[in-house]
Amino acid sequence: METPGLVMHGQAAPFSTALRSLVNNPQFSDICFVVGQERQEVFAHQCLLACRCNFFQRLLGTELGPGAPRPVVLSTVPAEAFLAVLEFLYTNSVKLHRHSVLEVLTAAVEYGLEELRELCLDFVEKVLDVELACEALQVAVTFGLGMLQERCIAFIEAHSQEALRTRGFLELSAAALLPLLQSDKLCVDEAELVRAARSWARVGAAVLERPVAEVAAPVVRELRLALLAPAELSALEEQNRREPLIPVEQIVEAWRCHALRRGNPAQGAPCRRRKGTVPREHHRFLGLPFK
Repeated sequence: METPGLVMHGQAAPFSTALRSLVNNPQFSDICFVVGQERQEVFAHQCLLACRCNFFQRLLGTELGPGAPRPVVLSTVPAEAFLAVLEFLYTNSVKLHRHSVLEVLTAAVEYGLEELRELCLDFVEKVLDVELACEALQVAVTFGLGMLQERCIAFIEAHSQEALRTRGFLELSAAALLPLLQSDKLCVDEAELVRAARSWARVGAAVLERPVAEVAAPVVRELRLALLAPAELSALEEQNRREPLIPVEQIVEAWRCHALRRGNPAQGAPCRRRKGTVPREHHRFLGLPFK
């Protein structure tokens, strides 16, 4: 009886290096992609893409067909991210960078590359900082990446004041901002959070060409106006007349808490302190003892 064969492995590094030299190499390539808004040409090899990724197998096979025009246009993925995807498909490794990892992660999710997605998630966790946190949160919410969402929220809770000043915060969707405003652990005072929410809504209103109050409607109920002192609430009410942001009834409810010198148990969170809430005299009447 013949003895079963034994698979012998050569050195992996030279093999990986050789395949890496084929990434975006026009020599012997049989497919060209036009990638990103900059319409950069990227060269690849159909057989390798098809055997490594179901997305490309469908794209290059049944969807495009043998008579389909070349090159293939992929306008939504940036060239740098697409080249990182190719590097992973060719070598099963990838060099990631902080400035582009979220774009690579997005491509990995869209192309169904689970291993690359996990590599990106591990990298994001290692480099997560104030500038990246809100952008990563948006990606997590968009693609339902629960663990990343939790990690980003925890980071923003610990660095709230800095995170609220980033461009990433202003570009959050309402669905991504909502869990932040619902958090008791934000290290920021409510007055500053109201200002940040107004800035966020202004940016959204300009982009979407909709009224500020309409943009803010899905999230503004999470602002805890009863935590503001009377003078602050008066100033907010005056500003709200000039630029509507908060429903009038929400401001009325905050005044009611002041008038009755107690919170409304039915309201719950609107009278609950956050971690960064600055103590005010009236908090005693809301059952919010000083720290």
